Amino acid sequence: MESILDTLSNIPWWLWIIIVLALIAIRDVFFQKRHTISHNFPIIGHIRYLLESIGPEMRQYFVANNREELPFNRIERSWIYASAKQENNYEGFGTDRDIYAHQHIFINNAMMPFKIGANHPNSIDKSFIPCAKVMGAYNKRRKPYRPASIINVSAMSFGSLSAKAIESLNKGVKIAHAYHNTGEGGLSPYHKNGGDVVFHFGTGYFGVRAEDGGFSMEKMIKLVEDNPFIKAIEVKLSQGAKPGKGGVLPGAKITKEIAEIRGVEIGKDVLSPPNHKAFSNVPELVDFIEDIAEQTGLPVGIKAAIGKLDQWSELADIMIATGKGPDFITVDGGEGGTGAAPPSFADHVSLPWVYAFGDLYKLFESKDLSERIVFIGSGKLGFPAKAAMAFAMGADCVNVAREAMMSIGCIQAQVCHTNRCPTGIATQSKWLQNGINPPLKSERLAQYFKSFKKELIEITHAAGHEHPCQFNMDDVEVNVDDHNLSQELSATYMYHKTKVPFSSMQDLKDCIFLGGNLKQSETTN
Repeated sequence: MESILDTLSNIPWWLWIIIVLALIAIRDVFFQKRHTISHNFPIIGHIRYLLESIGPEMRQYFVANNREELPFNRIERSWIYASAKQENNYEGFGTDRDIYAHQHIFINNAMMPFKIGANHPNSIDKSFIPCAKVMGAYNKRRKPYRPASIINVSAMSFGSLSAKAIESLNKGVKIAHAYHNTGEGGLSPYHKNGGDVVFHFGTGYFGVRAEDGGFSMEKMIKLVEDNPFIKAIEVKLSQGAKPGKGGVLPGAKITKEIAEIRGVEIGKDVLSPPNHKAFSNVPELVDFIEDIAEQTGLPVGIKAAIGKLDQWSELADIMIATGKGPDFITVDGGEGGTGAAPPSFADHVSLPWVYAFGDLYKLFESKDLSERIVFIGSGKLGFPAKAAMAFAMGADCVNVAREAMMSIGCIQAQVCHTNRCPTGIATQSKWLQNGINPPLKSERLAQYFKSFKKELIEITHAAGHEHPCQFNMDDVEVNVDDHNLSQELSATYMYHKTKVPFSSMQDLKDCIFLGGNLKQSETTN
């Protein structure tokens, strides 16, 4: 035995390398049957698979130019990173964007910008922009809610995001006076760090799930009573990533903690069907909304990706006839987001945000219903100019998902669906999560929101307005081709947004506590 060990110890290191490579080559050629490349090109084929696995990172840093990548290019990501870190987010020597490209946005500035006085709220706090509308005011809900920020965190659940990521986002929205949408994974302990919460659920009813997999009103009432920081409830009809498609949460991913939060069994696959059990048509949806609002006192809204409009038209007609219906509508872009989906869905099913929102708002505006609803945009709107366009089209708030993730460290590795997120944000790996420092990351989310609102209010003032809600369809142009063919939004999408009731920023400041709570006088506004 000793002689064998002595012989092995005398083998040169370079010969060991040759032996190992020879063993790999033998395995590749004679034993493994799964990979053609490594069979036909032993050893070298492994290099190909390695390079393929890190392809997105290689393209980000070494191949793609600043404006080339999707879904977010390097300039967009860099602006978010710099804003979150309170670094210089300016550009020098002019824009490198092709401003003649199709769909490029132009904000029509006023000859004389809006002038703010010494005591104006924005002279004191440049990031002060509360929502101009109140959720639940028209329907006289017992606990109406005015969001204290026009930018908020969109629906991303615990399970799809890590515990430390959710904690960072919630602590961040508290600092930024924004709200945090739970996503459909239920209310976790990590959502309970002081930020306002919009409780969101879909067809799986996680967190308010009955034993038969349906909706439990009893659990909903208790959830709201036990957690007064829940300010509104959102019913998901569909999402941009995969509208009209259900999903399966594999049993292997269901830990004890996730099972308790979602109200499911440990280790057992859970189906989220395409359809709701609680309702099957539009009248039943309206009754469901009203029942939840009556039982909880909270504003209730719906979230959906937009395609066909016939059932939306039916909803509008019911609202006219009964005076009932959702307090807010979140329009999700069909281009997808944090939710994993088949490319056939993300690429082709439902409309991109700008077309979807235009179609839906035009429908509600034509029936004189737009004043009754708080419209929320969700779909790559986490940039001031895009948000200005959204407000000009009729949005009252914007929700951001991937932009919020980037503010706390996401590098767009595009492996959210693999549980191998290198930044620890979209994974349940405890090791990878260890890289997240919630106190630091929460400050970065808050700083990104602050920078966003500061630049948006500056754009608003440049256009001659005091609040983004005053943007109208003629304030923004989009490229169709050259400038002789560019059109105001009103001509492009063929409607005019309804004027939002707004007196002044000072009045908003006087009638809102920055945590988002309403004074009793607002319930009649």
